[in-house]
Amino acid sequence: MEIKHKNIDDLNGIITITVHSKDYQENVLKILNDYKKKANIPGFRKGYVPLGIIKKQYEKVVTIDEVNKLIPSNLKEYITKEKMEILGNPIPKDSNNQIDWKLDSNDFEFEIGFSPNFEIKLSQLKSVFRYDIEPNKKMVSEQMMHLRNQYGKLISQPKPDKDFEITANFKNEDSNLNTLATFKLNDLKKSKNIKELKSYVKKNIYEFEFKSFFKDQFMAKQILKIEDEKIEKINGNISIDIKEINERVPAELNQTFFNKLYEPGSVKNKNDFEIKIIEGLKNQFIPQSDQKLLNDITECLVEKTSFNLPEAFLKKWMQISGKESLTEKESEEEFNRSEKGIRYQLIESKIIRENNLELNQDELKQFAYNMVKNQMFQYGQIPEEKQIEGIVSNILAKKDELKRISDQLMSQKLLKFFKEKASLKIKKMSFDDFIKKAYGKAK
Repeated sequence: MEIKHKNIDDLNGIITITVHSKDYQENVLKILNDYKKKANIPGFRKGYVPLGIIKKQYEKVVTIDEVNKLIPSNLKEYITKEKMEILGNPIPKDSNNQIDWKLDSNDFEFEIGFSPNFEIKLSQLKSVFRYDIEPNKKMVSEQMMHLRNQYGKLISQPKPDKDFEITANFKNEDSNLNTLATFKLNDLKKSKNIKELKSYVKKNIYEFEFKSFFKDQFMAKQILKIEDEKIEKINGNISIDIKEINERVPAELNQTFFNKLYEPGSVKNKNDFEIKIIEGLKNQFIPQSDQKLLNDITECLVEKTSFNLPEAFLKKWMQISGKESLTEKESEEEFNRSEKGIRYQLIESKIIRENNLELNQDELKQFAYNMVKNQMFQYGQIPEEKQIEGIVSNILAKKDELKRISDQLMSQKLLKFFKEKASLKIKKMSFDDFIKKAYGKAK
């Protein structure tokens, strides 16, 4: 077998594989002899069918099958050996369908599309901003009150009132609803329902029309902790059996409270507390800021890094590479949808390769380990090392999970690289303004 290639231009080429009959003849003859032993042909005893008859019926099919086994592996090996950077996979030329199997040798041709050469200039990113997101006063105030309530105390009350926490059992027999939930009067829709509950008498069970009880379906879903599908099944009235009424008294802003939240002595007054709250909220905004940064860098690099693609080759490859073949028009549309992604994949691959950012197994394992451990801590679990290692092994053994984790880790490495190497501008921005800029609307 002989393999060679020629470049048509900088982006397209042809690989020619010359297959000689001696490359496959021995295997073909072995298979035909096996057929001879097993063939059941009228007029001949099993195992005594002349080889000539077997050849006449099966030789061409077996030959094609053996050649089709030889070509892919040798093609792949040749591309690797020659260090050819190609896009997609080689495409067989139509001339391969006109092979004369009686000849001692045949040529098989494959079209290839080369990855383009280009230069990436990180200086192009000087127009990209890293956003330092500042929380607004309302967010800071709400977070302070949330923490004060969390560490405050509950005082039992005889009747519901504004901001009191009402814990009740909700029932609706038709939908099998029977759940304990906590709500407040300002979660309710109708003033007459609020008025009725304010005049609560102990041990009374109240009934209300469900559809008009809570302010909206989202609130009902959150309070009752049920899905939309089950909420839709709740019709008519619900019964409410109140179990507790509590007033939540926020914790006082004193040293005892501060020491429960932070390292003892690090927060001494309301001003220190506010600074810590702002720091905590800003840390919560970092993932959103980082995602926006990565999106903006992607857009900028694709827009400002100029290179040509082997478009005709890629469109042809898209026609035949999917589960279902595409028409020329469909492949044109698919290419137009995918072009920006293809360009960024090439840019990203070049950055990773030239800056030694490739992932290794130890990094992936450690990343998965930290992820699992943090998730378990969030749910109040204190796992053993063997338990975490077992979960990590299961995750890394699943192809989809491995890809998801690899993508997450690579995004982190690329962000770190861009932050260190690119001259990015830092811009302070309020949370509301950032949301408008990132998503086109306020939250």
